[in-house]
Amino acid sequence: MPDEQNHQSETQSPILRNIILAIAVLYVVASLFLLIDMRSRLTTVEQKQANAQAKSEAVEKMLQEKLRLTNSQLEDSLNTLGAKVGMTQEELAKRTAELRRQQQASENRLAQEQKKAEQAIAGVSTEVGSVKTDLGGAKTDIASTKTDLEATKMKLEKVTGDLGVQSGLIARNHDELEQLKHRGDRNYFEFTLAKNKRAPVSNISLELKKADAKKGRFTLNVIADDRTIEKKDRTMNEPMQFYTGKDRTLYEVLVYQVEKDKVIGYLSTPKTQ
Repeated sequence: MPDEQNHQSETQSPILRNIILAIAVLYVVASLFLLIDMRSRLTTVEQKQANAQAKSEAVEKMLQEKLRLTNSQLEDSLNTLGAKVGMTQEELAKRTAELRRQQQASENRLAQEQKKAEQAIAGVSTEVGSVKTDLGGAKTDIASTKTDLEATKMKLEKVTGDLGVQSGLIARNHDELEQLKHRGDRNYFEFTLAKNKRAPVSNISLELKKADAKKGRFTLNVIADDRTIEKKDRTMNEPMQFYTGKDRTLYEVLVYQVEKDKVIGYLSTPKTQ
């Protein structure tokens, strides 16, 4: 029994050594590989660093050269500018003197213009005073005219027609007729009559029989309520009155313009017709 155990131990010892030896060899090989790889990387890094340093030196050299050229150009420019400034100062002095002369001339012209303006203002003030005086006179004339108009209005209100009935205001032309229309006191219908032609005006008819432009006289017929009323040998601006309708309403016809074979006028009717 002891002999068998000793035999087994002697058999296992070489195998164990071989395994340990193999592991050691693998470790050494791996270490060598890692060492070689690290050296290779280090060499690459050193090469890159050398290249970067070379580029940096080249860039620095180039910048120094450019700086030297720039300084040289700047110095040349300053010299040139100095020469130009010397010339410009002389020109500036001349220009300043010229500007002063122009300024003085402008001031002289301005003084003359101000003097003219003052004279013009004085003249305008005189004219304004004259206008104010005229305006005062005009106001007086207007007041007088207004008084005359009021008096005329009173006269017009007292006009009576051919039937002896007092008439309202009458119009002697188209413009006055428009004013009467705007008053709204009565209804007004303007007409133009040709000789021997019957024309309807509102709810009646009118017919011109004769017209004398030189004398301003005329004759016309009024047709209302199926009857004819002759207004013979009448004059311009004369109210011709007649009654019509069931309520016997007072109508007025007035002619304010007489021409050859033609008259122009209007019909006036109450608002209650």
